[in-house]
Amino acid sequence: MSQSRYIRRASVAPLVLITLFANAVLFRSSAQARITEILIDRVESPTFEGLSFGRTGQYEKLVGRARGAVDPNDPSNSIITDIALAPRNRAGLVEYETDFFLLKPIDMRRGNRNIFYNVVNRGNKGGLSTFNRAPSSNNPTTAADAGDGLLMNQGYAIVWSGWQPDILAGGDRMTMRVPVALNPDGSEITGELRAEYIVNAPTTTQNLGGGSFTAGTHASYETVSLDTSTATLTRRIRESDPRIPVPGDGWAFADCTQVPFPGVPSTTQICLRDGFDPDYIYELIYTAKNPLVLGLGFAATRDLISFFRHAMRDDAGTPNPLAIERRRTGIRHALIMGSSQSGRYVRSLIHLGFNADEEGEIVFEGAFPHISPGRIPLNVRFGPPGRAYLQHEDHLFPAYEASFTYSPVYDPNTGRTDGILVRCEETDTCPKIVHAMSSLEFWQGRQSLDQTDPLGTRDLNFPENVRMYLMSSTQHGPAPRPPPGTLPDRGVCRWPANYAPQSETMRALWVALDRWVNEHSRPPASRIPRIREGTLVEADPATFGFPGIPATTYVPNYPTEAVDFNGIHNGLTLLEYGLAFDAQNESGNVTLNPPRIVVGRDYGVLLPAVDSDGNDVAGVRSTEIQAPLGTYTGWSRRRPGFAADEQCGLTGIYIPFARSQAGRTAAGDPRLSLEERYADHDGYVAAVRSAAQRLVSERLLLPIDGERLIQEAQDSDVLR
Repeated sequence: MSQSRYIRRASVAPLVLITLFANAVLFRSSAQARITEILIDRVESPTFEGLSFGRTGQYEKLVGRARGAVDPNDPSNSIITDIALAPRNRAGLVEYETDFFLLKPIDMRRGNRNIFYNVVNRGNKGGLSTFNRAPSSNNPTTAADAGDGLLMNQGYAIVWSGWQPDILAGGDRMTMRVPVALNPDGSEITGELRAEYIVNAPTTTQNLGGGSFTAGTHASYETVSLDTSTATLTRRIRESDPRIPVPGDGWAFADCTQVPFPGVPSTTQICLRDGFDPDYIYELIYTAKNPLVLGLGFAATRDLISFFRHAMRDDAGTPNPLAIERRRTGIRHALIMGSSQSGRYVRSLIHLGFNADEEGEIVFEGAFPHISPGRIPLNVRFGPPGRAYLQHEDHLFPAYEASFTYSPVYDPNTGRTDGILVRCEETDTCPKIVHAMSSLEFWQGRQSLDQTDPLGTRDLNFPENVRMYLMSSTQHGPAPRPPPGTLPDRGVCRWPANYAPQSETMRALWVALDRWVNEHSRPPASRIPRIREGTLVEADPATFGFPGIPATTYVPNYPTEAVDFNGIHNGLTLLEYGLAFDAQNESGNVTLNPPRIVVGRDYGVLLPAVDSDGNDVAGVRSTEIQAPLGTYTGWSRRRPGFAADEQCGLTGIYIPFARSQAGRTAAGDPRLSLEERYADHDGYVAAVRSAAQRLVSERLLLPIDGERLIQEAQDSDVLR
């Protein structure tokens, strides 16, 4: 099919970030802030090898860039950190460019007139793999990439775009170009920046912007000096250990990957004479320069979706590719979904008021934050949006400042009252929200603070537009299901990883959100642990009730240690980042590195209670948990040589049951064996069937997924 109906070639050379932005001549001037130009670089029509999806028909793929401009004086933009210090065009607007990737029905009239906006995670696309049971791909093209086509059969136009300006190009990642903030006199802005490095194998060199979640894919802020005496480098094994200085002659701002220490001088890399040891956290504090105006990422998402929903064409006359009718676009609703980092982006976008466009119209009617407690420090000078917030890794980076809850709640630790939905309630632009989490979010992400008072003494009631669901006994993202007779990999953890699935629950919750937005049909009631029900509790090893699991896995050639529960989890104490940091809005400028721990200002982080198998009692208990083959947890611990016994990243545990009573008795395992639970293979299949039918009746499992799970149980080798 001809591409001429979409593509208009750009008349200017590709962007050169700092030079063109500094001259503020990058884009066409506009008298009003909006998406000013759509450039479509690639079209594949049809895509997915010509597959057709129900009444929607075939899909096509459009890949391009959107250029936009915002008014820094407009109240909807003035909250963006450093927006007043960004270069402006002749119309006084601040400009940006973002990548976008669009999958749409070839005939938009046959779709559902809804946009599904999937927030990319560190530049990587998801959504199709989550909801379509498809392989993860940054360039979905083949029939296999479509999976079972849930989203396409529903008729969605599926959009991804860049929002994180410090993402490096490559690997089909979505990127974004924004200006560098400058002092009023045009000189470079400098500031103190803290970085942290944890490696899983010895190495000599790290990018300054590297880290547990950012290595190799995130840009680094340059150091203003190669003199190590102007910076400090320390190391420690555990996060809470005292910092041990690394002498200035033991490291360099340099690249030692090809040349031995002191290596090749570099303003964006760090090299250690003795190399980085996987047992340590390394912390660098240095003076950086040229902060990007990162918060424009929120405006770019807002304005791109507003353009697709309401504009017929850009300033140059290029048609909106999602326009359905001649005089109006015909798009009815937009829904946003993000997982992990991307879900925190969703929560922050809503909290900072970006779910209202500059005309005051709602941007997203539905929101699906997934495995995403807290918020994201995108709107921060030299901000670290790619960092996490875990017990061991990235523990002291901003990400979990009050407010945590959707409704406003008073925080006695800060004296503030706030909530995620406060701004959108003032403008009547709040979306309907389905918030889904794994068990690990309680252990590592302080998820309980999203649903209780800050001290963890009482449950909170949710607004009518919010539902929350625990996907019981799951880790952050499930490990690959291992072949029969084997266990998942354990990586740097003491025990095998947890493969308990989330996909089936996610698909049912997505359909529930779709019907809530489009048909006003309320979703199932929230399914989370509660203080008042005794299912949200303190991590007290004496009362938690976790079973003592012996040092055997009943799997040949896979020795492991006994699973001893010690209650270690990611607590939270108030942190101070300096007077220029706006903790309430996760915005501003961090000037205190490392942050000051305010002793005595602790938050009440609670955990899901477990049954006698060690599996979560509350939440949406999948067929895997209702008819379990072992213990599945949302926590694990690091093994020796990798900061032993600290919480192990985003990983849980899977430890199988014994097959027989004799086997578990000989091992000293208190958990019932498979034979004691199910008697035989048919008994196991019956348990899965009963669980699946119950979940389908509760609208927490799609019928098609229930049938598949029953068939998978029938085909399995359990008790054969």
